[in-house]
Amino acid sequence: MRRLGWVTIGLVALAIIEIVVLIAVGKVIGVGWTLLLVLATSALGAWLLKRVGVRSWRVFRADVQEGRPPGNAATDGLLALMGGVLLVVPGFVTDVVGAVLLIPWTRRLARGLVLRGVGGRLSPDVVNSLFGPRRVKAKAGAGTSYPSAGTGNDAPTDNPRLTGTVGNPGPTDSTPIEGEIIDPR
Repeated sequence: MRRLGWVTIGLVALAIIEIVVLIAVGKVIGVGWTLLLVLATSALGAWLLKRVGVRSWRVFRADVQEGRPPGNAATDGLLALMGGVLLVVPGFVTDVVGAVLLIPWTRRLARGLVLRGVGGRLSPDVVNSLFGPRRVKAKAGAGTSYPSAGTGNDAPTDNPRLTGTVGNPGPTDSTPIEGEIIDPR
C-alpha cells in the first residue's frame, strides 16, 4: 500500500512538472509549435515502439531457442518499450527520458540499475537462470584460521584439508579481481 502512495505522488508530481514545462516551452516557441512538437514526438514514439518491440521480441526468442539466458534481452526490450511508451505520452520531460532509454548504451546503464534492483529481490539461482553468470569484484584478504578438525581436542593433524588457513596467508592485497559466479550444478 505504501508503494502505491509513492507511485501516486510521483505521477502527480510528473504531471505538474510536464504542465509547467509545456507552458514554458509554449511561451518561448508559441502554442502552435509546442503542440506540433508534442504530436511529432508522440508519432515518433509510436513508430519506435512498434519497431523496437518487434526487434526486442526477435532477440528474446533467439536467446530462448539457443538456450541462452533471456534476461538481458528481455530487460533491454522492456526498457526500450518503456522508452517508446514515454515518447508517446505527451510532454517533454517524458520525451527526454524515453529518448534516453532508446539509446543502446544508456539502456545498458539502465539495465544495470534494473538488475541491481531485481537481483536483490530474487534468489541467486533465479537471477543466474534469467541473466546468466554475473561479474563480481572480490578482494583478496587475510587468511582465516580454523581450528583443526581432530578428535575435539584441537590437536594438530597431518591432513592439510583439515587444518591451516583459508585464503592468502601472506600480505593482503586490496586490488580487486574479476570473476564469475557459476552454479556448479
